[in-house]
This record gives sequence, structure tokens and C-alpha cells, in this order.
Amino acid sequence: MAGAGLLEIKRRIRSIRNTQKITKAMGLVATVKVRKLKERSDSSNPFYEVFNEAIKNIALSIDLNDSIYFRQNNSDTDVYIVITSDSGLCGSYNANVINKALEHMYGKKVLLITVGERGKSFFTRNKYETLAEFVEVGDTPSLKDAQEILRPALEVYREGKVRNIYIVYTRFYSPVKQEVEVLKLLPVERPGETSRSEMEFDPSPDSVLDYAIPSFLRAAVFNALTNSTTSEYSIRMTAMDAATKNAGDILDKLNLEYNRARQSSITQEITEIVSGAEALKD
Repeated sequence: MAGAGLLEIKRRIRSIRNTQKITKAMGLVATVKVRKLKERSDSSNPFYEVFNEAIKNIALSIDLNDSIYFRQNNSDTDVYIVITSDSGLCGSYNANVINKALEHMYGKKVLLITVGERGKSFFTRNKYETLAEFVEVGDTPSLKDAQEILRPALEVYREGKVRNIYIVYTRFYSPVKQEVEVLKLLPVERPGETSRSEMEFDPSPDSVLDYAIPSFLRAAVFNALTNSTTSEYSIRMTAMDAATKNAGDILDKLNLEYNRARQSSITQEITEIVSGAEALKD
């Protein structure tokens, strides 16, 4: 009986050691990727911020009521672009994004564009209507990826079928701080009360906006993708480090349990031998 118990403990120890090797390897891979991805998000952030300021300056020089990008359509539907991961083992990353999206969408009529297998699976399972679904975008999304993700949302907005376009993503601040944010893409936020800026447009303000706004929105989606990917691997790195440590704690307990069981088994065998020897003397 004791031998069977020892074998079971040994099997558990072997299984947890194998799991620990996997979590340790995944943690190391995530650590390397975070360093590279952080460089991309760090370069993307100022590009987006400068572009945002340029759009505000343009907006100060035109009559915003004439532009579809600054006025809200007469519709009761909103579009949400929700960025999740394709794989799991990244802590609460996906749950946080989905919960934030659900909170912001509550009580609204919505259309979804999902980025990532986890978001696609959740919203499909819960019968949400989707405009498009994107999976396996990869660790290093490009401006072309951002354009493809944005395209279906921009089409229905230009057709007047939707009222607002939002993007839900995880912003990367540091390896220990990532926050889920909801950014309104369209209509573009109007600049606050300030003096009008004098600009000349060639060939016309509408032509400039038709080029500048889609480019700005593409930059915004690209920025969201790079921040999300960096956040995903940062959270995965932390989760795998914690899992590796927890596996080590469990192994310590199992080794102690194994040694105690083995000692008990040896003591029992010695007792049986001594008892047998005493019986032979009698």
C-alpha cells in the first residue's frame, strides 16, 4: 500500500517538473519578446501623439460641421474593435479586455471587430454580431494590419450605418503596469474652445481630411496593436514566472511528503522484520 502511495507521489513530482520546465521556457521567451516589443511601442507612442496634435491643428482651421469625421451619424449602433490574444497563459490579460468591453457596451446596440482568437471565441459563443474577425496577426503588427482591421469599421461609418467607433486595447506603461483603455476613434474629438488656426489647404479642406483622418486612424489602431502586444507578453512573463515559482513550492511539499512516506515505509519494513525475528525466537 505504501509502495503505491510512493509511486503516485513520484508521478506527481515528475508531472509538475515537466510543467515547470514549460512555464520557465515560456517565461524566458516572453522576457526576450517584451524587450523587443517595448521598443516598437515606445516608438509608436510619440508618432501617434504628434499625429493627434496635427489633426487638432487642422480641425481649428475648418468648419467641422462639413466633415463626416467630426459629426455623429444618425444611427443607434456603435462599432467596437476589441484586441485580445490568440493564445492563453497570459494571466488576466484577455479577461480584463473583455470585461472592459462588456462594461462599455452595456445597454448599447453594437457591432464588433475582434482581433485575437480569445476575443473571437468569447463573442461568437455569446452570440454577438461581428463585422470582421482577425486572428494570428502576429507579435509584430504592421500598419497594413491596422489598415485591414480599420477598413470594415470605416466603411460602415462612411455609409452612416454606425454612430461611433471605439477601440478597446491594453496600454503598456511599464513591465508592472498595463491598463485596459477604451479610445473613441470616430467621430474625432473636436478641439476645445481656443483661437482658430489659420491654414491654407490645397486642393481643399475636405480633400486634406479625406487623406489625413484615415491615416491618423490607422496610426491609432497601429498604436493600440503595438501596446496590446507588448502588454500581452509582459503579463505572460509575469504569469509564467509566478507559475514557475508556484511549481517549485509544490515540488518542495511533494518531496517532503515523499521523504516522509518513504521513511514511514522503511520503518514499517524494519518493524516487520524485527517482529518476524522475535517470532522465530519464540
